[in-house]
Amino acid sequence: MSFYDYSVTDPKGNEVSMNQFAGKVVLVVNTATGCGFTPHYKDLESMWEKFHDQGLEIVDVPCNQFAGQTPGTDDEIHEFCTLKYNTQFPQMKKSDVNGENELPLYTFLKSQKGFEGFHGPAGLMLSGVVKKFHPDYKETPDIKWNFTKFVVDRQGNVVARFEPTASMKDVEKCVEKLL
Repeated sequence: MSFYDYSVTDPKGNEVSMNQFAGKVVLVVNTATGCGFTPHYKDLESMWEKFHDQGLEIVDVPCNQFAGQTPGTDDEIHEFCTLKYNTQFPQMKKSDVNGENELPLYTFLKSQKGFEGFHGPAGLMLSGVVKKFHPDYKETPDIKWNFTKFVVDRQGNVVARFEPTASMKDVEKCVEKLL
């Protein structure tokens, strides 16, 4: 199967096929409204405004699997994001990205790009937090925390995975290079 064979559900229960993004660069990100990385929404919105007309799509998948940092309903999450960060990119239904109820899209993404480590001072801190919950976290491709980003090129290839500790400037450079 390819990236384009998967779909996710929007907050209204509609299926959103990744096939509708064929020929575009797609950034898939699991998000949270109450996380230290939540300000990434500002950078994501900036990238959306800057590159959407050139073919960037963002698939925002709110997830409450990491320290319960997305406790609200889909409507509450949407309201928070639009009021605080003026997000315009589509938001999907709150979903799991790990475990028995994970979205099949995430099973695929993780099979294409596994975990390669955290970066910088924030990475040291996050390693300590994640290790408490998952002592073997380095050995699995699972999503480790909120705001893990996957970049998919115009042909549907998963070309990069950025952990939440990666620089948003690096994410933007990767996306821009593919546009």
